[in-house]
Amino acid sequence: MPLRVLLVSDIHSNFQALEGILKDAGEFDLALNAGDIVGYGPDPRECIELVRRLNIISIAGNHDFAAATGDTSNFNPYAAEALSINRSLLNDNDVSWLRSLPHAFRQSVEGVRISVYHGSPCDPLNEYVFPAEAERRVTDFLEYAKSDLLVLGHTHIPYVLKTPKGFMVNPGSVGQPRDGDPRASYILLDVEERVIEVEHRRVEYDVKEVAKRMEWLGLPRLLSLRLFSGW
Repeated sequence: MPLRVLLVSDIHSNFQALEGILKDAGEFDLALNAGDIVGYGPDPRECIELVRRLNIISIAGNHDFAAATGDTSNFNPYAAEALSINRSLLNDNDVSWLRSLPHAFRQSVEGVRISVYHGSPCDPLNEYVFPAEAERRVTDFLEYAKSDLLVLGHTHIPYVLKTPKGFMVNPGSVGQPRDGDPRASYILLDVEERVIEVEHRRVEYDVKEVAKRMEWLGLPRLLSLRLFSGW
């Protein structure tokens, strides 16, 4: 039987979207999160609690790091305001857990070397690797990370690249997609004896309800509006 691996990223405090993809995915053997559990959305505590309860292995994204440190100096005003509100909703245990998150994850699964970074292997927190650049640099990144499967997040734009050296993927964003499709985005892998099967999935969820909660909390209206368009 192949090992089923769930890949998620950029949940961004969107609990309904997270619940949606978990229901859609069904059972899995291993779950990896490429960062940014918090920020932008209305339910950071609920997302952290669910991620921890399900033992979803997580690394820090730039929003997680900012929530842990309080430093939003490199954020745009909307992101900084949302992060401040998110941080006010967290307790000390939540913040301590975010502070404990590593900036990278590496593990061999069924003979496949998997590495996970939020940004890139060169700049784990902050580098954006968009699809065009990913295609150009995929071989270099796989060699640099010494990986057969490299998982990145941060851009909120999904892609799956296959080369003779291995796979480089971005599962897209669970909670705030930016590829023009507002549905929650994630990836399922089947891994067996060094063979990887990759499936990218999209899931609808109640965007109106999430947007309503964001507005009730006073989060910037721009952030709730973009959930409807997926940009």
